[in-house]
Amino acid sequence: MDALGAALPRLALADADPGPDDACGSPCSVASDCSSVASADFEGLFSPSGADAGPPSLLSDDLPAAAAEAATVPCRSVFALDSPPLWGLQSVCGRRPEMEDAAAVVPRFHRVPLWMVAGDGAAVDDLDRTSFRLPAHFFAVYDGHGGAEVADYCRDKLHTALVQELRAAEGRVGGCDDLSSLDSKKQWEKAFVDCFCRVDAEVEAPDTAGSTAVAAVVCSSHIIVSNCGDSRAVLCRGKAPLPLSLDHKPNREDEYARIEALGGKVIQWNGYRVLGVLAMSRSIGDRYLKPYIIPVPEVTVVARAREDECLILASDGLWDVLSNEEVCDAARKRILLWHKKNAAAAASSSSSRGGDGASPDPAAQAAAEYLSKLALHKGSKDNITVLVVDLKAHRKLRSKTDNNNR
Repeated sequence: MDALGAALPRLALADADPGPDDACGSPCSVASDCSSVASADFEGLFSPSGADAGPPSLLSDDLPAAAAEAATVPCRSVFALDSPPLWGLQSVCGRRPEMEDAAAVVPRFHRVPLWMVAGDGAAVDDLDRTSFRLPAHFFAVYDGHGGAEVADYCRDKLHTALVQELRAAEGRVGGCDDLSSLDSKKQWEKAFVDCFCRVDAEVEAPDTAGSTAVAAVVCSSHIIVSNCGDSRAVLCRGKAPLPLSLDHKPNREDEYARIEALGGKVIQWNGYRVLGVLAMSRSIGDRYLKPYIIPVPEVTVVARAREDECLILASDGLWDVLSNEEVCDAARKRILLWHKKNAAAAASSSSSRGGDGASPDPAAQAAAEYLSKLALHKGSKDNITVLVVDLKAHRKLRSKTDNNNR
């Protein structure tokens, strides 16, 4: 649990300084599903008592009064659900001499305006797109190389930089009355690209130090993933894996072409490597390999669905030895196994489980620990960091409690 950096303190967020529109280039999209989300699909997520009880105020002092008023409306909309996902984190050095991975878990790191996830202009559960805000939760894994300096800096700073860029996005939209033409996905792409490039420019580290970054913003209605490097995010939807990122490897056709067009070379030297050195084609840091190595992430936006089980973010110490299918199957079964073995305790403490999201959930933690051990057993030679976000546990626990009360 060292990589979590103890529990990250609550953030004192500064106002954003909007950067230039062309900062650091353009992102490439892996996938996008910004389809409308029906509240009926999430009915199991609402407890009877929670329907009328407004969440505690978590709004910053600088938000408009209209936002505060909208956030306390007793609404059974999925967008109004305010409950941090349950999570577990395991980070082990493995067979490496030093630990260079890092991770961040920041519940309620920002309140995202509704138009950022539903910007097509259609009515959404009678909620105002401009003033209503969704609590957003931040999860990330950073796989450092050439030292831990860049990964540690990302752990401490990247989510604060993202908040600044999201505020800049709000400033650009301003008092726009017509949101029908607004592409919310492009807003996320620009925010993440500018965020990653800002961190890349600010980090003070040796020129040979770098880090991957896979970050997920989890809202009640959507998951937004930004990836730079060969760490990975996979959503377990039902019993099947849904990759939310695509590894940046030098032998990936588009990455190979980009590097060659800039005058660089991809050399086969114990695997495909940029200039025969780095086994990934994008990262934060690695100044000695620029312009071939870039910090520009790819962004995926996906609407959450009822059958979503869990989200797994991990460094390549896991993915090098286990497939997406194996990881999703193991995580899903381990969470279910924990609930089966601890049904009585889970039901009696369901009201306090999760809480503010600052502490790991035992079921998700059991899954993260199991996956790291499985990777070691499979022969992983790298640091292994696994972050499991349980997207379904609140509904499971509440349904058990409800059944006991009937």
